[in-house]
Amino acid sequence: MTGKWRIKRGDEVIVTSGKNKGLSGKIMRVDKLKERVAIQGVNVVKRHLKPSAANPEGLITKEATIHRSNVAYLDPKTKSATRLGYKIDKDGSKKRFCKKSGDLITE
Repeated sequence: MTGKWRIKRGDEVIVTSGKNKGLSGKIMRVDKLKERVAIQGVNVVKRHLKPSAANPEGLITKEATIHRSNVAYLDPKTKSATRLGYKIDKDGSKKRFCKKSGDLITE
């Protein structure tokens, strides 16, 4: 695990490079050891399984992971990719903010 993780599960992100560039979605899973994230509706792949009663077709679709360097937080105000920073509030709590618009991120 290298570097700082400023994006979290549930954040709205946009893909900045690769075959899914420009697509956006919510982060579903985070794998900190492999530095990868799974984004809802992005990088969808098909997986072949042995047919069963629960899955008679033997085919499922799921979101494959993308490296974290290829995604950026989607600023809700400007609807574009932005970097994140931290600010300390008056009460001493640490809050994330968008560097492009300066808005605080509500958890």
